[in-house]
Amino acid sequence: MAKQEAVLPVRAFMLHMSHYDPNWVKRKPREKPIDVDLALEVIDAMAQVDMNLLVIDIADGVRFKSHPELARPYSVPMATLSRIAGCARKRGIEVVPKLNFAGSGLNQHTHWMRPYHRPFDGEGFWRRAFLLIDEAIDACKPARYFHIGMDEDHWHSLRQYAETINVLDAGLKERGLRTIMWKDCQDYSSAEAHVEKSRASEGKIARDVIQVPWGYARVKAEEVRRLRRKRFEVWGAPGREPDNLRGWRDALLRYGGTGILVTQWIPCRPTNRKRLLTAIRELGPLCRGG
Repeated sequence: MAKQEAVLPVRAFMLHMSHYDPNWVKRKPREKPIDVDLALEVIDAMAQVDMNLLVIDIADGVRFKSHPELARPYSVPMATLSRIAGCARKRGIEVVPKLNFAGSGLNQHTHWMRPYHRPFDGEGFWRRAFLLIDEAIDACKPARYFHIGMDEDHWHSLRQYAETINVLDAGLKERGLRTIMWKDCQDYSSAEAHVEKSRASEGKIARDVIQVPWGYARVKAEEVRRLRRKRFEVWGAPGREPDNLRGWRDALLRYGGTGILVTQWIPCRPTNRKRLLTAIRELGPLCRGG
């Protein structure tokens, strides 16, 4: 009997309605709305290479009915998000909404909520947060997961960081969803604060919160093994390079990881069409393993 091919169950790609990071923020004054036709091309390309999960990074790229004041010039109607998610589901691709709740004046991951992003732990903050989460859930209709971000956080103390994850996780469980979060594991000096806090929080959060360590220059095989030994489910985010993806894939298969999340961190606009579709066509087949 032929040996069965080892395959990672989750083979994912991230698409942006919008985003916040230092490079993206530089382009905010001239940011354009998501190109829906290209988003649908991305979904078709994913299906053709057997990628089966689409993370949609929402941020302020849509107009929230509960908070219309959060709309920016590039925000699109919530119906546009629903259309994109619906097309993915029709192609057999699971949809996961993402809203990032990490706090940082540098990385600005939670600035999509401004002016409500601070203070970040009061009753008013959480009331608003779950209204926005509920709108994202209603539009995307996720079957299993919600991505809460939580990378590169500067503002939260360790207690606040773990509490934020736990509040979000509890609320998502009430909604029948499981939490996904980024896992900081970088080894350059400016990332050490993020890595220390992320690791220290592990004993303070639920073991069923899916950890997604990311490393775009190096394979973090030991991080995968360490997290699996702590009984976390682990996906990996390898970035853009095929060799790095292969290394991550092999480490995940070796230590019991269950998924790969391919990221590009660029707008879904016609100028990026070739780059987005090429990434899926080149990297997607490598996600399977074997």
